Amino acid sequence: MHDVPPVSKAKLKLYGKLHQKKYRDSEGLFFTEGFRTVSELLEALPEPGLLDALLFREGEQAAEGFYGSYSGRVFTLTEKECARLSQTATPSGIFGVFRQQSALPFEPERTDGSSLIVALDDVQDPGNAGTILRTAAWFGADAMICSAGTADRYNAKAVRSSAGSIYALPHYGVDSLETELLRLAGRGYAVIASSLAGQDFREFTSWPEKQVLVIGNEANGVSRPVQALAGRLVRIPHIGSKPRVESLNASVSAAILMERLVL
Repeated sequence: MHDVPPVSKAKLKLYGKLHQKKYRDSEGLFFTEGFRTVSELLEALPEPGLLDALLFREGEQAAEGFYGSYSGRVFTLTEKECARLSQTATPSGIFGVFRQQSALPFEPERTDGSSLIVALDDVQDPGNAGTILRTAAWFGADAMICSAGTADRYNAKAVRSSAGSIYALPHYGVDSLETELLRLAGRGYAVIASSLAGQDFREFTSWPEKQVLVIGNEANGVSRPVQALAGRLVRIPHIGSKPRVESLNASVSAAILMERLVL
C-alpha cells in the first residue's frame, strides 16, 4: 500500500472554486467527479502534464491503481472534504482536476481535402454542448466553436456528457461567432446552418468539401445574423403531416446532420 498524502488546504480551496466558470478560466483548470468520468479523461489524455491532481476519499482502494502512474499528483480527502468538493448528494469519493486545452482559434493546416467544423450558436444546455463535442469527435470533426452565449464546455455536466472527448479535438470560445465564421469563410469554408425554415437536408446530393455546421439555441435556433452568413439553411423533416413534438433536441439534430455531411 502506498502512503498517499492528503491534499493541502491551499489546493483544496483552489479546487473548490473550480465549480465557478470565472475560476476555471482564470486558472486554466477544470474539475470533474466520478470514477467513470475521471477514467475516461485519463485514457484520452494527450499528455501527462494535462492532469493536475487526482483526489480520493481516505481508504478508497481505487487510489492504489492510479498511484504508480501519477505519483506526486494523487492526494487523499477526508469525508468532510469530499462533501465540500462534491456537487452530488452522495459524493463518489473520486475527483480529477485537469488542465484546459489551448483555446486558440482553429487554423486549417491543409488547403485541400474535406474538413468539418461544428459551431454552437448559444447552445445553453451543458449536456447538449458535451454530447455534441463527443459526436463531433466521433465523426472526425476538426474543431468545435462556441459562441459567447454557449454553455461552458468545462462545466461538470458538459464534461460528463463529453465522455472523455474533451481532448479529442480543438474547441474554443469566441466573442463574435459571425466574425469567426467570416474568417473561416475566407479560408474556403461553406457555412451550413440548421433551421426549421431551411431546405430538407435529404434534397442535397452533394456537400462542400470544407464546411462549418452551425447548431442553434434550443429555443430560438440559429440567430438571424448567423443565418444571413450561411450558404445553406437545412432542416431535418418530421414524419407525417404534423410533428408530434415542437423540435428535435439540439444534440440529436447535430448528430443527424453530421452523419449526412461526412458519410
